Amino acid sequence: MKLKQITLNDIAKKLNVSTVTVSKALRNHPDISFETKKLIKKISEEMGYSPNILARNLSARKSNAIGVIVPKIAHYFFGAIIEKIYNIAFENNYEIILTVSQEKAEIEKKHIQTLLSMRVDGLIISITQQTNDYSVFESLLTKGVPVVFIDRIPPLPNINSVEVDDRGGAYKAVEHAIKIGYKKIGHFAGYLNVNIGKERIAGFKQAMNDYGVEINPDWIIEGGFGDQYGYEAFMKLYNEKNLPDIIFTVTYPVALGVYKAAREVGMKIPDDIDVICFGYADVQEFLHPPLSCVDQPTDKIAEKAMELIFERINNPEETTAKHVLIDTNLILRGTCNRTVSHLAK
Repeated sequence: MKLKQITLNDIAKKLNVSTVTVSKALRNHPDISFETKKLIKKISEEMGYSPNILARNLSARKSNAIGVIVPKIAHYFFGAIIEKIYNIAFENNYEIILTVSQEKAEIEKKHIQTLLSMRVDGLIISITQQTNDYSVFESLLTKGVPVVFIDRIPPLPNINSVEVDDRGGAYKAVEHAIKIGYKKIGHFAGYLNVNIGKERIAGFKQAMNDYGVEINPDWIIEGGFGDQYGYEAFMKLYNEKNLPDIIFTVTYPVALGVYKAAREVGMKIPDDIDVICFGYADVQEFLHPPLSCVDQPTDKIAEKAMELIFERINNPEETTAKHVLIDTNLILRGTCNRTVSHLAK
């Protein structure tokens, strides 16, 4: 049996007042007396009334809602950003409508259309690893929709974006590996059509070149950003008997795949194969051994993204785009954290 949705008209009939009076009372309009507001709110709660947010947004100029689209949610990086975004939104009397593209470009497009139909005031987007058609984003910009891209950013001019220094962070990780004695360094690189993949491999190559360390193209494998890719890339090199001494992975989940594969073939980390990754997760310190990483400050990413989206919502005439680049930190734990001169050749 379908439950009846209580409407403003139902409340108005019960109290013998107009629907306009009920609507104004529930919105704390100054035209309605305190006593009437109190009564109407009391009755609406007793009747189980819930406001139709979508209908209200369709008739209002502002919805006080921001749409967020991320590729994954079961991922520390995005989970931490979303939590901070929620907190900032709540403090500013805003709602967050969260959608997950599941790394699929078509789902991403559908979410954009859905959120626009809900009249959100702006969008915060991190694109999928599949996304290579940027026309939907160009359309948003043409329409003047406030949009801020985070982490994974389309190669379009004049867009608002927040990202960490992917190239610099990758450089730090590889530079550290070289300084403690590693020469045979591989990179599981992710997708190079996505900015994080392209920038992190650039940082890897720059560090190798700056320190005069030979780059073996066989040890650079392009693929995804998840653990399955890390596992498959490791097994490929293992079966070819062509493993490097240390692997720098494009993301933390890719490093997890390396851990799984190494354990499966009986290799010990860091004794037989070492690992360092781009991306922090609190669970890393509980791995055996604890995983060293390039830390992306998620709170700062969320804060800057919300700051930018509020600027665009409140100043729609502003056309100058802002790009925020956030520095990274190197966190050393049980991997890539000892002198390995015995491996240097």
